[in-house]
Amino acid sequence: MSAAAFAAVDLGASSGRVMLGRVGPDTLELTEVNRFRNGAIRLPDGMYWDVLGLYQDIVTGLRGAVRQTDVLAGLGIDTWGVDYGLLDANGALRGNPHSYRDPRSEAAIEKVHQQIDPTRLYAVSGLQVISINSIYQLAAEPDLQHAHRFLLIPDLLGYWLTGREAAEETIASTTGLVDARTGLWAPELVEALGLPAGLLPEIVPAGQVLAPLSPTVREELGTDQEPLLTTVGSHDTASAVVGVPATGPNFGYVSCGTWALVGIELDAPVLTEDSRRANFTNERGVDGTIRYLRNVMGLWLLSESIRWWNLRGGELDLQDLLDAAATLPPGPRIDLTDPALLQPGDMPGRIVRACREAGERVPEGPAEVVRCILDNLAAAFAESIDQVERLSGQPVEVVHVVGGGSRNALLCQLTADACRRPVVAGPVEATALGNLLVQARTHGVVSGDLAALRERIRSTVTLTRYEPRTG
Repeated sequence: MSAAAFAAVDLGASSGRVMLGRVGPDTLELTEVNRFRNGAIRLPDGMYWDVLGLYQDIVTGLRGAVRQTDVLAGLGIDTWGVDYGLLDANGALRGNPHSYRDPRSEAAIEKVHQQIDPTRLYAVSGLQVISINSIYQLAAEPDLQHAHRFLLIPDLLGYWLTGREAAEETIASTTGLVDARTGLWAPELVEALGLPAGLLPEIVPAGQVLAPLSPTVREELGTDQEPLLTTVGSHDTASAVVGVPATGPNFGYVSCGTWALVGIELDAPVLTEDSRRANFTNERGVDGTIRYLRNVMGLWLLSESIRWWNLRGGELDLQDLLDAAATLPPGPRIDLTDPALLQPGDMPGRIVRACREAGERVPEGPAEVVRCILDNLAAAFAESIDQVERLSGQPVEVVHVVGGGSRNALLCQLTADACRRPVVAGPVEATALGNLLVQARTHGVVSGDLAALRERIRSTVTLTRYEPRTG
């Protein structure tokens, strides 16, 4: 079969892009068609996503993809997890989706745990306790009884493009409402929260053709073609894990962007009490796998610090800061789970305050703050890798860093040092590649299991290996 063209729509918490991929027996190419800004918008009543603007940017990107190829066979959508839109009975959006950074759900944790014991909650869903989970966000909704349908962000965008309502399995598993063993909505949890009947759509696996683009959308794209929407690993980490160029099963990964997802790939969830106490999460992956991982504060700390400095006239260059940080001794240690680090604002000031409260040396100047951030990220990655190995019983021989963090040489080297294991960095576009290959396999352009898909990536991209330094 000759090469076919697919669009990978990949939305992160700070930016989005539409990528055009060409896949064939000897072809794996990826071209950026449209990149656009994303970010939570702070309003007086909370923090929201501009999901309508994102939809328009996606349509613009798809229009460009159609123009750059003879036939666009299909598209797949992946985004960050947990956030959602609520539709009314007419299929209209009831309001802009809240951002997971909105503090409204923090108080809802206790409310949910009063309805279902956290030990039982973990035994069913296998998810770590973190305020961003959809289950806590839904508990904070003031008028949920009047909602008709709940659609997570990639499913909402897919609904607007095709008219088909569904919940892809990997993104659904981020809600805290899915049974970790079956991959289906857990009736016990739905009942405990008192969710309206019919609120949750059908769950479908990755690798399924959902529907062609609607006539209205095709008119917007200026095409008579009927590109097909395919479910991929709609949680961006699920697609990123497909894109990890591992050579065997004993690998750990750090999908490093705004958040860092640190874990391993398993065949079954780990639902032990030790796992719950360690706050590890079991999310669904492509091909029935389990992404056993921990959410760690990621490059958000660095990007928000630089934004804050530049907002005040700093005009600082990231690479210059990294070069300066590399010459410094290890930075002080802070608690990356501090809720204060989740919100936008004076991140450097919060880091300084956290160091002072911990009795640590206070960093002075941007380079020392950057070194503090990277040392703490590397230490958190290493702690998670050690714990995931112990809790799962699966050895971790090498750690793969994919996503934006794979370009940060200092972070990758510090991670290798802290993990005491080799780090393989790349590809940066692991998520888009994973999205693309699952589409191509669904359409019969390529075949094979996850190992076969990863072999195609290894043979295509350039990787950098970091050996742990001793002493």
